[in-house]
Amino acid sequence: MKYFQMTALSFAVVLLAASPAALKSGIDLTSFDLSCRPCDDFWRHVNGTFLDKNPIPARYPSWGVSAMVREGNKERLRVILESAAANGNARAGSNEKKIGDFYSACIDTAAIDAAGIKPIEEQLKRIAAIASIKELVATMIDLQAAGHSGSPVFVAGAGDLKNSKMVIANVAAAGLSLPDRDYYFKQDARSVETRNQFLKHVAKMSELLGGTPTASAAAAQAVLTLETAFAEAAMTNVERRDPNSRYHKMNLQALSALAPTFNWSGFFEALTVPVTADFNVSEPAAIERFEKKLKETPLADWKTWLRWRLINAAAANLAKPFAEENFHFAKTVLTGVTEKQPRWQECTEAADASLGDALGELFVKKHFPAEAKKRMNSMVEAMRESLRDQLVRADWLTPETRKNATAKLNAFVAKIGYPDRWFDYSNVLIDRKSHYQNILSASRGRRRYQISKIGKPVDKTDWGMTPPTLNAYYSPSQNEIAFPAGILQPPFFDMNADDAANFGAIGAVIGHEMGHGFDDQGSKFDGEGNLKNWWTAEDREKFEARAACVVHQFNSMEVDGGLHHTGKLVLGEALGDLGGLKLAYIAYRRTLEGKPEPPKLDGYTADQRFFIAYAHVWGTQYRAEAVRLQLNTNPHPLASFRANGTLMNMPEFHKAFQCKPSDKMVRAPAEQCKLW
Repeated sequence: MKYFQMTALSFAVVLLAASPAALKSGIDLTSFDLSCRPCDDFWRHVNGTFLDKNPIPARYPSWGVSAMVREGNKERLRVILESAAANGNARAGSNEKKIGDFYSACIDTAAIDAAGIKPIEEQLKRIAAIASIKELVATMIDLQAAGHSGSPVFVAGAGDLKNSKMVIANVAAAGLSLPDRDYYFKQDARSVETRNQFLKHVAKMSELLGGTPTASAAAAQAVLTLETAFAEAAMTNVERRDPNSRYHKMNLQALSALAPTFNWSGFFEALTVPVTADFNVSEPAAIERFEKKLKETPLADWKTWLRWRLINAAAANLAKPFAEENFHFAKTVLTGVTEKQPRWQECTEAADASLGDALGELFVKKHFPAEAKKRMNSMVEAMRESLRDQLVRADWLTPETRKNATAKLNAFVAKIGYPDRWFDYSNVLIDRKSHYQNILSASRGRRRYQISKIGKPVDKTDWGMTPPTLNAYYSPSQNEIAFPAGILQPPFFDMNADDAANFGAIGAVIGHEMGHGFDDQGSKFDGEGNLKNWWTAEDREKFEARAACVVHQFNSMEVDGGLHHTGKLVLGEALGDLGGLKLAYIAYRRTLEGKPEPPKLDGYTADQRFFIAYAHVWGTQYRAEAVRLQLNTNPHPLASFRANGTLMNMPEFHKAFQCKPSDKMVRAPAEQCKLW
């Protein structure tokens, strides 16, 4: 679940890090559109001029404040990578040597183009030689063991949802190429066109591999037909939000009964997964559909699909014709992007994705001081104390549920900036000769580590994001919140800014992630991270009624041209925003108890600066294609709705800007949503 004990008196003392002489408002006056009233459209009021002056670059599907911070992080990483690449004295096998060689191989597009299809030529020949279903299954297994995309099923180590202390083998469906199962069935004009473009894309890739236009068109249709059958058995993205629907624990014998044609024991042996382990099968119906298609789909179609999945996974890291065709569909068709990023940016992202800890360790040494971590920890404790108080004051909770909720809050673990233990890349082989092999080697290294944890206690030092990432997350199975150093940069977190701005920006992020512990998904896990009901039936019913308010709000707010969010899909993130901002506001006001009201800075009161800082980090605009993709697949609402939709429910905001009941930013009191 991602974003993009101290007493109340004691945390109020430690939070103010900036001295009065250094105090600044933390808000950007040049971003405002003063022609738009704050009570009509606060998001536009705070960000309008900024957005008008910063149109979406051709290389991005969306653009705004967070994208610019990511660009800044990339620039910092570029300096680190180029320095490592130029260091001829770096010790062999060292992380500096590996990130330098990785970056050098990625930048060398001439070598990548010269290699053509050679990096996957052996695998293509293996697929072409398949002569039976048994050989098909064996090839699927071997491809996946080698790190390639190889079958409609995937296994990984994951925490047991009902025994959070242990890692279990999780078996999941992995057979769809379009963004979501609904893309295979929707009949509106845009969805039909997307499928037509997908057919052209698959056919083009087939032609690049040497197929004739006629044969390639037939191959594309075979791929779409098979994947549509997979999609029929897949859960919707709303259904997946219920963790109970994704928990089906069984042993190897029971799993094999779902798809006996597939060689499960050979699959797990090749991946070094202990066959004596218990398995969680997230979608049994999808595994059964896999078995059905193994029996009835012509072998030639399976080979076509397997070849497509191989090239589809590899294309972005192969020669120019393949990379460009991959870009056309994945970026232009699906998100509206018409221009590739500069190669250095692509390679910086690839290095972060492949060797994130090695790169991240150098990033935090240069760009995340110890004082920043200390201040963030203080803010987290301030937010925890305020949420604890809100739980105590929640008169709709019975004592039993309140006790359990408080225990869960007390058990929250906060990870700030970077991991305490860095990933060991000693078994990841990197050189300057083959970019694709480097990608594959890093992928295998991560996979080996993940698989090695199955059947062992959960390692709580692991992180789900790299340090330079601009994001944050809550893990329900670990009951932990994490804030990488990449998001702890201005304007999200500014060591020299007034507390009002920091609480409105990063404080709302902290509250958002804490709130995930009590949203429609997270509330089903207890304080130890186990999928276990800790609510009374009466309280759960009241919770669902409060959540329904948010579902209705997002279902009813029109995006553009009749489009809407799916309220049940965005419920968790919208609840996180609503509860998080409310919590951040309460925590901020508590730091001022017993003190004079802060002075106006840059013409705005402390409360106004708090809400301005919140709205500013959501200063993002989207291409039309990106809007549709997000509405169809993403549990996060669009940025403007995360700002305005949340603030419409906050009387504190209405008071700060003197909004009237008839203003657009004010929902009727009876319709205002709240959690606690």
